[in-house]
Amino acid sequence: MNISGSMTQVLAIEDSSQIGHARRTAQQLAEKNGFDATDAGRVALVATELASNILKHAGRGEMHLRVLPRAAGAGIEMLAIDRANGFDLQACLTDGFSTGGTQGIGLGAVSRQTEVFDVYADSRGAVLLTRLYPRLDKAPDLRVGISQHSLHHDPACGDVWHLAIDGPRISALVIDGLGHGEDAERAARAGESTFAVTPFASAVVALEDMHRAMIGTRGGALAIAQVDCAADTLTFVGIGNIGACLVTADTSRGLASHPGIVGVQYRKAQPFDYAQISGQLLIMYSDGLQSRWRLQDYPGLVHRHPAVIAAILHRDFCRGRDDVTVLVIALEPAHV
Repeated sequence: MNISGSMTQVLAIEDSSQIGHARRTAQQLAEKNGFDATDAGRVALVATELASNILKHAGRGEMHLRVLPRAAGAGIEMLAIDRANGFDLQACLTDGFSTGGTQGIGLGAVSRQTEVFDVYADSRGAVLLTRLYPRLDKAPDLRVGISQHSLHHDPACGDVWHLAIDGPRISALVIDGLGHGEDAERAARAGESTFAVTPFASAVVALEDMHRAMIGTRGGALAIAQVDCAADTLTFVGIGNIGACLVTADTSRGLASHPGIVGVQYRKAQPFDYAQISGQLLIMYSDGLQSRWRLQDYPGLVHRHPAVIAAILHRDFCRGRDDVTVLVIALEPAHV
């Protein structure tokens, strides 16, 4: 299964008129991706409650929407994100509870309408995750989180990510084309197209193939992480400033890259091998994200869904002057 990157759609939620826009946008996205009327109605209901919840307890925030490619069809991911003080999660999960004097459908009802529901809240704000799949789609949820945004919401994005899954094997790619805009995207797509043909080839060979494909473009930074959950190993190779680390509840281990620009010039890259990686998080990110974050500063966050982690890192550490991509993968064989 190959999953190519799609950008996160951001909807501002700052007044009640935007609730209806969020509902319509989410419902149309579901219908466009094969949801029938009943399932698209569930998406609309959840979008309405998430947007309403932002206004109730935070006053303002954002909804992030993304299509989730599946082996058959697609799912819809919606996140409600704010920077308000923490709220009483257990109370909000109770049907009929309202912080804004309204009826309050309750996040408990939302959780029953979704296939995936998770939340993280602290003094910095809250992130609520929902994923909805068509009722006939019984495949397990993929424990992967993506947050990808172009600079100033440009339709072109110089960051590209790609994920290939083959049983217990995962091959993940992140490319950051130099600069931003169409030329940066063209460079990154040239590398991704080559990677997608043989994503499980030797990482060094794949890197050399992408280098040749990107000659004549701006070039870019890239990193490949190849995971074998059955063997409990990870191989990593990177050129340029794609950040990557393996994270547990107590530790964070950086994965080393080499200097250079793929498509322009770099010295032969050496792959690095890591063992006993099961149960850890693999986090890869472009330099649109600051590198000074520590997941351990967020108690319990390491145990939340990877999509929640990706959204919080973007919310709190986006530089705001470049495209940004955050890819989080839970290295858990049972979920592959």
